[in-house]
Amino acid sequence: MPPSLMPAPPVDLADEPRQFALLVNSVTDYAIYMLDAEGYVRTWNPGGIRIKGYQPEQVIGTHFSRFYTEEEARAGVPQRNLHTAAAEGRFSADGWRVRRDGTHFMASVVIDPIWSGDALIGFAKITRDISERFESEQRLQAAQQALYQSQKLEAIGLLTLGLAHDFNNLLTVVINSLDVIGGRTDDPRTTRVLETAMRAADRGVLLTRQLLTFGRGQALVAESLDINALLVANRELLARAATELVDLGFELAPGLPKVEIDRGQFEASILNLVSNSRDAMPRGGRIRVSTSARRVRLPAEPAGDERLFVCTEVCDNGCGIAPDDQSRVFEPFFTTKDVGRGSGLGLSQVFGFASQSGGFTELTSTPGGGTTVAIYLPACENP
Repeated sequence: MPPSLMPAPPVDLADEPRQFALLVNSVTDYAIYMLDAEGYVRTWNPGGIRIKGYQPEQVIGTHFSRFYTEEEARAGVPQRNLHTAAAEGRFSADGWRVRRDGTHFMASVVIDPIWSGDALIGFAKITRDISERFESEQRLQAAQQALYQSQKLEAIGLLTLGLAHDFNNLLTVVINSLDVIGGRTDDPRTTRVLETAMRAADRGVLLTRQLLTFGRGQALVAESLDINALLVANRELLARAATELVDLGFELAPGLPKVEIDRGQFEASILNLVSNSRDAMPRGGRIRVSTSARRVRLPAEPAGDERLFVCTEVCDNGCGIAPDDQSRVFEPFFTTKDVGRGSGLGLSQVFGFASQSGGFTELTSTPGGGTTVAIYLPACENP
């Protein structure tokens, strides 16, 4: 019989230390090892090799703090964990750990003290790599948050749509009445008052249109358009909106596919974003308008297929938006500006336009570090 097929000699099941060694050395999904009372590694199993990348000779005799991030090691976290295990009988937690190659992974850690009578002689430490589970939970939380945000804005949109239609009907009566009065008077003072009232009514019409856009009740006239060409055509208008205090630049990716959108709504969206960025930099700053093609999933459909979108970003280095406010910026009438400096409908118009066009918006902002708003519009399948 070939040597490789010969049966292994029987293991003495009464030899408990031998059984324990075989058990520990057969485990590869867990790093199971012992530390002395000071935290130095004394044993190492195949699970430690697989998870952390160290061979026994590379790690035995070294302090286990090498597995922690530099920040936690400097803060004394490893020693505190050992103290907790000794004082409370066990320490368990999830946290970031470092492999031999410097990469980080999410670990589930358990530390148990080992006593000999009243003397603490060491610790038993078990580490499991839970990176895959952690990432899945993060993706699930992100999907749930995106769904919640989408449902919230959808509900607000339905309410806004009804109010906007009613308000529009009232404005129609007001404007028609002003036209009738204007046609029946020649008094200059009355005419000036009527003109002021008409300008206010026109402003109300504009606000109603923005509300309808947010609620997806505004009829869009879609046509196949080149985003880059639209931005170039509006460069002068955007520069005037940004004012001389702001350095306005364009970074347009060549060869982008066309998109089916409403020209006026897109131009209004970019103008709103540039104006918002300008207001966030009262002493001047930098605004960059950029375009690119990206394959992404709709936030409301995290399990869906990736699709090709044309992304237009407006990025500034202004004051930024507080984290607590970022989830509300697309709601109508919500604004971070001072009273009287904005209607709170600019970003809601952008959101409504992108949504009604089959796309979506993204906002990233850091207080003191600027804000970027991206409009994703689906690319034409047959450009």
